[in-house]
Amino acid sequence: MPSLLFCGPKLAACGIVLSVWGVIMLSMLGIFFSAKSAVLIEDVPFTEEDIRNDKDPPQIIYGLYNQVGINCFIAAAIYVGVGAVSLCQVRLNKRQEYMVT
Repeated sequence: MPSLLFCGPKLAACGIVLSVWGVIMLSMLGIFFSAKSAVLIEDVPFTEEDIRNDKDPPQIIYGLYNQVGINCFIAAAIYVGVGAVSLCQVRLNKRQEYMVT
């Protein structure tokens, strides 16, 4: 039977730590972008034409804020998946410690 174990215990633990950090960081960024934080305006991808051609000026910028916030939440969900895989690897490594070959 093939083993699903593909990384060692240290790499799996590192993956869990990075995943937890990524989920916390990106979730907070997603919340702040969704709240349209003025501090994050430099990270919103808009051009001067977006401002000039807009009949209702803040609406395009607000839409871009929301899009970046959604992207942050998607990236946080990917980190949750990576964390789940890392957790499975930790458990498989612990199981392998107790197996006698």
